[in-house]
Amino acid sequence: MNHIKSIMSFFGLLLLATQLFAQLQINVTSIPANTPDGASIYIAGTFNNWDAGNNGYTLSDNGNGTYQITVTPPAGEVKFKFTRGNWDSVEGNANGGFQTDHVVNYSGNPQSVNVPILSWEDLGGGTGGGNGVVLFSDNFYMPQLQRNRRIWVYLPPDYNTANKTYPVLYMHDAQNLFDPSTSFSGEWMVDESLNALFSEGDEGIIVVGIENGGGERINEYTPWSNPTYGGGDGDAYIDFIVETLKPAIDQAYRTRSDRENTGIMGSSLGGLVSMYGAIEHQDIFGKAGVLSPSFWFSEEVYTHVSNMGKQANMRIYLLAGEQESATMVSDLVAMYNTLINAGFSEEEILLETHPDGQHSEWYWAREFPDVYQWLFPQTAVDIENPAPELQISLSPNPADSILYLNSTSLLNAPRIVIYSADGRRITPPLLVEDRQMDVSFLKTGMYVFKIFSGSQLLGSQKIVIGQ
Repeated sequence: MNHIKSIMSFFGLLLLATQLFAQLQINVTSIPANTPDGASIYIAGTFNNWDAGNNGYTLSDNGNGTYQITVTPPAGEVKFKFTRGNWDSVEGNANGGFQTDHVVNYSGNPQSVNVPILSWEDLGGGTGGGNGVVLFSDNFYMPQLQRNRRIWVYLPPDYNTANKTYPVLYMHDAQNLFDPSTSFSGEWMVDESLNALFSEGDEGIIVVGIENGGGERINEYTPWSNPTYGGGDGDAYIDFIVETLKPAIDQAYRTRSDRENTGIMGSSLGGLVSMYGAIEHQDIFGKAGVLSPSFWFSEEVYTHVSNMGKQANMRIYLLAGEQESATMVSDLVAMYNTLINAGFSEEEILLETHPDGQHSEWYWAREFPDVYQWLFPQTAVDIENPAPELQISLSPNPADSILYLNSTSLLNAPRIVIYSADGRRITPPLLVEDRQMDVSFLKTGMYVFKIFSGSQLLGSQKIVIGQ
C-alpha cells in the first residue's frame, strides 16, 4: 500500500512540475539587416539568470529569416532580451537605442509568442536613410506565388516608448521607399518625411514596404495580362498581402487592424495594383494612394471599379504629373469619373495634378507627405469638449467674379482648390483673404471648389461661374 502511495505521489509531483514548467516557444519573426553573417543569437531572461551567452539558450535558425527557442520557465511574468553573445551586442529599439525587456504573462501551459529584433545596439538601426526602418523578414514566403520576398517596416519614433496602436500603410517597391543605396531609380524618403511630420504633431503610422521581385515586378503588379507585356499575377499578389502578410504584421506589431486604419499605396504599376487591391478588398483597405498609375496597361481596371461598385466608405488619392505620358492625366480623370459613377462621393476622392510633375521618384517623394496626410487625417477628439460642427459654404452661386467664404468660425489659413467639371485640377490652391477670392479668371461653366484647413478637407461645393 505504501508502495502504491509512493508511486501516486511521484506522478503527482511530476504532473505539478509539468504544469509549473511547461514549454514557452519564443519565435523571432525578423532580425536586423545588418546582422553579421553566421552570427548566433542568444536569449537572456528571468529563466536563465540573464546569461547573455549561455550555449544552452541559443536560438535555432529556421533558414527563412526567422528563429526560435523553447524554454521552460515557471508560470508568471517572464522577461527576456536577445543578444549576439554578450551585453555589448544586445538588441536595440527601432532607432538603434535602448530596448526595454520583452514581457510575457506566461500561463504555465504550452504557449507561443512572436517578437521581432529591431536592431543591435552596437550596430545601430535604420536602413541608412531616416530612423525607424527595420527588416521584418529577409525571406518572407509568399504562398500565393510560391516565392519569397524581403519585407521592410517603418516604425514611428515613439513605437518603443508609447503604449498605443498605429494605422498601417502597405507600399510596393520597397527598394525605393527608404534608402538611396537600395533604390534603382531614386528614394521616396518615406521615413524622413514621416519622422518630420511626427515631430510636428502627427500621431504616427506603421509603413510596410514590400520589395518588388525584379523580373516578377510586371507579373505581380498587374491584375490583368497585357498582350504585349504579359503579366496578370496581381490578384495573387494582393491576396498575399491580405491573407498572409497583413496577419503576420498585425501579430508582430501594435497595429490598428480595421479597414479604416489600413491603406495601400504605390506608383506606376504599383499605382495600378493599389487601385485594384483597394477596390477588390474594400473590407480590408479603407485608403488608397494611387500615384501616376499605369492604367494604360489594363483597361480592365475601369470595368473592375464599375463592376465592384462602392461597398464601403473610402479615401482615394489620385495623383499625376502633367509631364508624364500623354494620357496620364486623362486616364486619371477617367478613373475619377468611373469612381463617382460607381457610387463614391466627391469627398472620398482627391484628384491632384501638377504642371511640373514627372514619372519619377523625386515627384512622388515630394508629394508623399500631402498624400499621406489626406489619406490618414488626424482623428483625435476631445470627448468631454467636442468641437462644434463647422458650417462652411461659398456664395453667391452662380458667381461672376467674387466668391465669399461663409463659416461659423474663423478658419486658420483656409485653402481652396478648384476642379473643372471633368475632375481636373485647373489652378494652384487659392488662399482665402478676408473671406473672399477673385474667380474672374475662370471661364463660364461649373466647377468643384474644395475647402481645406491644412490637409483636412472641410467641404466640397459645386459652383457655377457666369450667367
